[in-house]
Amino acid sequence: MTPHTTFPAALLGAALLLAHLPLAAAPTMSPPTTLSAKAEASVLGQLAGRRQAKGLDPDHHYKLTAQHPGANGTQVLRAAHTYKGLRVFGSESVVVLDKSAKILSESASERRLHLGKGSSNRLGALTASFSVQPQISTKAAIEAALATQVAGTVHLVPPRAELLIYPVMRMQRVVGAGAKEEAELNALDVEDAVERYELAYLVSTRMRLNEQPVYFDTVISARDAAVLDQWNMLQTVLGTGKSQYNGEVPISTTLAKGSYQMLDPERGTGGTFGAMAITNANNGSSAGKVYTNATNIWGDGKQFVEGSSTTGVNGQTAAVNAMWGLMNTYDAHKNVLGWLSLDGRDTSTYIAAHVNRGYDNAYYSDTCRCMFIGDGTYFTSLGSIDVIGHEMGHGITAATSSLVYSGESGGLNESSSDITGEIVEAYARAGGKGDSFPEDGNDWQLGTEISRNATPLRWMYRPSKDGSSPDAWSSSLRRLDVHYSSGPNNRMFYFLAKGSRADSAGDYYSKYLVKQPQAMTGIGTDKAFRIWFHANTTKFTSSTNYADARAKMIEAASELYGKDSKEAVAVQRAYAAINVGADVEEPAPPPGT
Repeated sequence: MTPHTTFPAALLGAALLLAHLPLAAAPTMSPPTTLSAKAEASVLGQLAGRRQAKGLDPDHHYKLTAQHPGANGTQVLRAAHTYKGLRVFGSESVVVLDKSAKILSESASERRLHLGKGSSNRLGALTASFSVQPQISTKAAIEAALATQVAGTVHLVPPRAELLIYPVMRMQRVVGAGAKEEAELNALDVEDAVERYELAYLVSTRMRLNEQPVYFDTVISARDAAVLDQWNMLQTVLGTGKSQYNGEVPISTTLAKGSYQMLDPERGTGGTFGAMAITNANNGSSAGKVYTNATNIWGDGKQFVEGSSTTGVNGQTAAVNAMWGLMNTYDAHKNVLGWLSLDGRDTSTYIAAHVNRGYDNAYYSDTCRCMFIGDGTYFTSLGSIDVIGHEMGHGITAATSSLVYSGESGGLNESSSDITGEIVEAYARAGGKGDSFPEDGNDWQLGTEISRNATPLRWMYRPSKDGSSPDAWSSSLRRLDVHYSSGPNNRMFYFLAKGSRADSAGDYYSKYLVKQPQAMTGIGTDKAFRIWFHANTTKFTSSTNYADARAKMIEAASELYGKDSKEAVAVQRAYAAINVGADVEEPAPPPGT
């Protein structure tokens, strides 16, 4: 199997030589490893040893669910909190381990505290001996979830049901905020509190209606099969390779048995196809086969003509778009952060092009840990660089914090992908090389290129320009679609990277910045993304909300750049700018600067 990289014809000879050079060495991330059974037992023992201090009885335990590399020899583990052997939904710990599997830090979401006979239980006798015996079967729970779907949906994969303990949450005001008007509330004026616990089934259904994907997670009461909650799990953007958006670009391919394949042997290992791949869904809903071609020159750089061949020169362009985006997303994370593929363990993924007919969407699928992109009708092909980066960003979040795709955590999940899309766009436009994220090259607008009238899907610096996304946190944020509740965090990240302005009539102003200087100073895109990535991979839990994200981002900035550093102060100011926490003064610059 021979790797090939396609460039403009004048560069082809040099390109074939460059294709065999090693990629840049990972600068910060530890190599992927797997903990031994003995080390896992040690970690579980260390966590169990902390129960009494937290007021938990022996019915509480932990279940290791994921592992990925951390920085400088560390490993990051995620441990679900269990009670009487069942997972407590949204309650978990993220632990950072040293080389000897000793816990260095623990970041936890504590939604389990009121279960059992420990001193932490403030709900009383009702939950002191909480029963984990279901009254309905797994089959009945699945049937109840399926009853919420419209007629005609068919399964892509068999439905799954997990019996668990579901904390029903409510928002309540903290002490001191009771007299505030609703419109005056800051994100730190409220907190999530457990109202009660329900024994429930979490039912995952991955279906399609005609050719449209229909992905839902549904919480079904294990008592009477009532629907307790439900959210959409389709993680979308909503709305020489001759690429459609970037001119002639290099794409990495493989020569095998006399034909070229869109398999990238330089990035990733294993997975469904043994390497990073682009497949042809051929206007259907399944991934299809890997793209092949008689020559190593692909595409015509033009929008796909509906009804024409998906394998012809015009049909190949969507595959070029996808491979270019996949390569640059991989390289940006590897070369700058040392992060390998979606999971940090270098497992190959793939992107399926030409999904359905005229499909105006792109999405990440948790069934295959892969991406699907449509050709568009209202939009043009959804394979622009920021959209591909966005969808792969969902894969990274799924492998790390796994932010629940609903409410504030869902908004943060979507925002993390928007941020990733903009970072990847900047990296690709700057040449796709180097060990830092460039300051220029992206437009801080998602989806401008796929719009037929040049109107973006989202504006990072002023989300409200789309008419639906808020610029700042409010108590109603968690009731919005996640593509809109992402808006404030997108703005936070823009301010963190680029700063704000004092002109109240402009798009870069925040009325919540009341300290000096009124126009906050940004710390640059490179530092901003390093802080975000560190927080998302080592501190966020699945139930992290805006207030928790602020706290964890401050911790991340302090670990990377020092407590009370200008970077940590900038994080506080950027969140203050979206009504999450109080504003603070920036430190005065050193004399002479």
